[in-house]
Amino acid sequence: MTNWHEIDQHAKKWIKEAGEIIRSSFESTLSIQYKSNPNDLVTNMDKEVEQFLIGKIQDTYPGHRILGEEGYGDEVTDLDGVIWIIDPIDGTMNFVHQQRNFAISIGIYGDGVGYIGLIYDVVHEELYHAFKGNGAYMNEVPLPKLDQVKIEEAVISINPVWVTENKRFDHNVIVPIVKKVRGTRSYGSAAIECAYVAAGRLDAYITMRLAPWDFAAGIILIEEVGGSVSTLNGEPLDLISKNSFFIGEKHLHQHIIEEYLNK
Repeated sequence: MTNWHEIDQHAKKWIKEAGEIIRSSFESTLSIQYKSNPNDLVTNMDKEVEQFLIGKIQDTYPGHRILGEEGYGDEVTDLDGVIWIIDPIDGTMNFVHQQRNFAISIGIYGDGVGYIGLIYDVVHEELYHAFKGNGAYMNEVPLPKLDQVKIEEAVISINPVWVTENKRFDHNVIVPIVKKVRGTRSYGSAAIECAYVAAGRLDAYITMRLAPWDFAAGIILIEEVGGSVSTLNGEPLDLISKNSFFIGEKHLHQHIIEEYLNK
C-alpha cells in the first residue's frame, strides 16, 4: 500500500533542501553547457540538484522510478507503479541570466494518476503544491477554484516565437487569440507559468512543445483548482512523451479550442 501522505512530506522537505542548494550557488561560478542548441542550456547546478533529489528518492523508495530531465533517473517507457517526474531547474536560461523566474518541479504519479505536484519558486520561496483530492496551495495559502473568464478579459502566457513564422506550428492560428485577449505574458519557465495559472495570476498557458518534466507537476495543480489540461487539439497529454500543451480556466480553455484551435 503506497503511503502518499508520507511521500508528500518527504518530497516537500527535499524540494526545499534542493532550493537551498540553488540559492547558495548564486555566489559561485556556474559551469554552462549546451544541450540541443546554444539556447538550450544545462548548468552544473541542474545536474547537482537532479542527483541530490534522485539520491533521496532512491535511498528512501528504492522501488520507485524516476524520470528526470538531465538523464540521471530511469528509462521510463510505461506508467506502472510510482514514478517521480523531475525538472531540477525549469527555466535554466532565466537561472543563468536573471537568477529568477525558474523553479524546481516534481510530479509524482501512481499507475498514471497524478497524486502530488510540487513547483518551487526558489528565489521567492513560494512552494505551489497539490495533493490529489485535497486542493492546491501556495505555501500554506489555499488556492481557490479558478473563476470563469471571458477571452476578452483573459491574460494568457505564450512565447512570442509562436506568433511569428516558425517550423512547428502555423502562427496564423495563434495570432487571432493574441489579438483577442486582454494581454499576454512570457516567463520562460513552464513550471512557473503552470503555477501562475493555478494561482489565477494567468488565465491560460499555450505552448507547442513540452516534455513531461516541464508539465508533470503543473497539471496536478491545475486539476486541483478546477482548470483544464490538454494538447492544443484538446487531447489528453502523454506523460512519457513531448506534447503540445494548453492549460487554463475550463470555460476559456473550451472556448479557445472550439473557436480558434479546432476550426
